[in-house]
Amino acid sequence: VQFVESGGVLVQPGGSLRLSCIVSGFDISDSIMSWYRQAPGKEREYTSIIHSSGEQIIYRETVKGRFTISRDNAKNAVYLQMHSLKAEDTAVYHCNKFPPLPDSWGLGTQVTVST
Repeated sequence: VQFVESGGVLVQPGGSLRLSCIVSGFDISDSIMSWYRQAPGKEREYTSIIHSSGEQIIYRETVKGRFTISRDNAKNAVYLQMHSLKAEDTAVYHCNKFPPLPDSWGLGTQVTVST
C-alpha cells in the first residue's frame, strides 16, 4: 500500500491550494478516505473524511467552509481543495483510509502559509 501526496507549497495567507493523493496497493472505491495533517509539535489530526460514494463528507470544524475533499475512484485518487488559507493551516498533509492504516503513511506534502 502506498500513498503519494503532492501539491503542497509556500502560500500567502488567504491563498488557495489543491492537494492530490495517488493511492496504490488497494482499490479505494470501497474505502472511506481522509486527509490528515500534522503541524510541528502537534498530534496528527483529520481535516476531512469522504465516504466511498462521495456523498457523505465530514469536515473538521476549523476547516469547514474552506476545504473541499473529493475523490476519483477511477483514478484511485483523493483531492483536497483549500481556500482562505491561514497560518494555522501550516502542516504536513497526508491522505490515508479512515481509520488510517497505521503502517502505511506516505511522506506527505508540506503546506506552509506565511508572508
